[in-house]
Amino acid sequence: MGTGQATAINMTQMCGIGPFVTIPVMVIAMGGPQAMFGWLVGALIVLADGLIWAELGASMPRAGGTYVYLREAFQYRTGRLMPFLFAWSAVLFIPLIMSTGVIGLVKYLGYLWPGLIGADGEPNALGKVIGVVVVGIVVLALYRRIGQISRLTSVLFAVMLVSVAVVILASLTHFHPSLAFGYTPGAFSVPGGAFWAGLGSGLILAVYDYLGYNTSAYLGAELRDPGRTLPRSIIYSILAIMGIYFLFQIGVLGVMPWQEIGESPYFASLVLERTWGSTAAHIFTVAIVITAFGSVFAGLLGGSRVPYEAARDKLFLPWFGKLHPRLHFPPVGLLVMGVITAIGSLFSLTVVINMLTAVFVLIQSIAQVAALTVLRRRQPDMPRPYKQWLYPLPSIVALVGWVFIYTQTGWQQIWLSLAWLAAGTVAFLIWASVEKMWPFGPLEIREEFAVTR
Repeated sequence: MGTGQATAINMTQMCGIGPFVTIPVMVIAMGGPQAMFGWLVGALIVLADGLIWAELGASMPRAGGTYVYLREAFQYRTGRLMPFLFAWSAVLFIPLIMSTGVIGLVKYLGYLWPGLIGADGEPNALGKVIGVVVVGIVVLALYRRIGQISRLTSVLFAVMLVSVAVVILASLTHFHPSLAFGYTPGAFSVPGGAFWAGLGSGLILAVYDYLGYNTSAYLGAELRDPGRTLPRSIIYSILAIMGIYFLFQIGVLGVMPWQEIGESPYFASLVLERTWGSTAAHIFTVAIVITAFGSVFAGLLGGSRVPYEAARDKLFLPWFGKLHPRLHFPPVGLLVMGVITAIGSLFSLTVVINMLTAVFVLIQSIAQVAALTVLRRRQPDMPRPYKQWLYPLPSIVALVGWVFIYTQTGWQQIWLSLAWLAAGTVAFLIWASVEKMWPFGPLEIREEFAVTR
């Protein structure tokens, strides 16, 4: 694949239900239309992080992605602990991402079927039951051969793009600059301005909406000239999605007062209702619901394969590496992640986003900053088709950004993420004692990507 195809794959994973459900939370957190600039700051962090992915992915082109990078970097002192913890954490944070899609689906379904949303803007008891049912439908739809669902995935993504484009077009046809650019007085004042006060919460939401910019790194072996294609696909996809999201937020802010957007669980439907009428709003709300379903469908499809790939390489619990005898897909990963997705859908959107962010930032984002540095020192002769521009500046920017975002997720989420990693460490020790590997056996070092002399 060349740069165009790789960029399209990244954007496919990035563009989902995210902005349809996070914009109200973001404008409230950042106190007004100045929330639009949260997308720009978030883009800076993920761009810096993308250059880390680019070097690691181009140097170690394997489908496993992070668990391969952590295995290579941390094998010298902790054996297989770090890649195990990544797979352990992925089993949690990937389905939590899908839970946000389920919550978003129920919220917009509430526009079509009043009575599903509570006074707090979150799904009520009936809405949560419907969310669990939706997860069950997704799991049943995925419980089949991959060849039978690839075409459906393409259709769902097309609907997703049309949904975003229609809302942007509708908002721009009835745009009021006084609403879109009516920033809160003193919003950018230092210190104490609303923008700065809400930046932490806004960045959590922005980064959540950008997730997927690293997809091409998992396809390094299938890229043409990965040293050029990989960094370009990451940068181009981030800039393109940033432009789409930025335009999306400016558009809706130009139709509705930000306070009203913040109070609406289905603001995009109301934008369409006020611009093109009730019939158009209902039609495209159906498309938004399909968009949400598509994001959950595609996410569980790919996510269920992560622990399977790790288990196949004997880096994770072995039962995740078994294929269905007739349908030839990994059923354990799909069922486990489906259950976690259903449980996550019972919580509020903000709680779920903060929790998944706390988990993946700790074991993936921060760990990969360290991995790149360790590998440059431990394996200086490893072939690197791409080396991070201006190293170590992007790594420092990414590290500072990720640490800041982690601290903003809330103490409850921080403690829960640490507890999850502690449980994973215990699971690893039990597994390692059975398999007689480090720390209950010799420390095996295998530099798979090093140059042989």
